Amino acid sequence: MSKVLCCFAPGLEECEGLVSVDLLRRAGIDVTIASAWEELRVVGAHGIAIECDALLSEVDYADFDALLLPGGMPGTENLFESEIVRALACDYAEAGRIVAAICAAPTVLGRLGLLKSRRATCYSGCEDRLFAAEHVDADTVRDGNIITGRALGAAIPFALEVIAALEGQEAAQNVKSSIVYNH
Repeated sequence: MSKVLCCFAPGLEECEGLVSVDLLRRAGIDVTIASAWEELRVVGAHGIAIECDALLSEVDYADFDALLLPGGMPGTENLFESEIVRALACDYAEAGRIVAAICAAPTVLGRLGLLKSRRATCYSGCEDRLFAAEHVDADTVRDGNIITGRALGAAIPFALEVIAALEGQEAAQNVKSSIVYNH
């Protein structure tokens, strides 16, 4: 069974994070929601409080196959401010593990130089912060071990792409069918 570390920071786009976690868990993937802040309780951009499973500072990072970063503002900036998030993104990308980011969060990867010469998508207006990436006008883009998603409206195909990368296309199709997603 694959394991995913999903980092939540104050100001995240709640649905991007929760839809991803929900669909990955439906696929049988073990997901740990880790607070990239000092508290387990994280309040999103729209005032929704989420209780995380663990503090990022207390997680054994070697246990995970993938890192997932939801977007939102100021959630994306708060993720970038985390030294642990920055180090994990670089380490996972270099090791060939899946690094997935949606909405504004691909800009974290861009600022770290992880999108150089790669195809990627992001929230409209953030393209200039992908730095040296080829921006693709698509809901989700997978380039090697990096998966990016456009925005909340792309949360389902984004999560399905992460499932496919970790568990195969059949697992993604099974989840897609079970939630009656016909796109």
